[in-house]
Amino acid sequence: MTSVPFPSHPFGTTISAEDILEKMAQTKGWEDKYRHVIQFGKQLPALPETLKNEEVKISGCESQVWLVQRCDNGHYHFAADSDARIVKGLICLVLAAYEGKTAEQILVFDIDGYFEQLGLLAHLSPSRSNGLKAIVDAIITNVSR
Repeated sequence: MTSVPFPSHPFGTTISAEDILEKMAQTKGWEDKYRHVIQFGKQLPALPETLKNEEVKISGCESQVWLVQRCDNGHYHFAADSDARIVKGLICLVLAAYEGKTAEQILVFDIDGYFEQLGLLAHLSPSRSNGLKAIVDAIITNVSR
């Protein structure tokens, strides 16, 4: 966990998991979903270089991914970044589900069902799927402590 302030983002606040599910349900085909994921990623502010270190780097991702989190009054807040556009977008999907939630809310959220509803996993390469799982696992591990 870090006490260093990090950038705010719209995911989980003005863009909820439900908003993303609704948007993705309106898409026509994988390419359209892919474009939306990329667009979500463009709304994620860059993580300051001072926060990009080995301690917050997610292992298991083909791309570089950094995830920082803090807990304020029992609610978790996350900031993340990646060097890959699609991964940045995938991070946004996770943040929309978990941002501002309590540990209990995060732990009971059906992330697998959420991903299934999004209809993305079947189209991701195994390395992207593993990276997405590594991001979720890092969050679950930290909030379970």
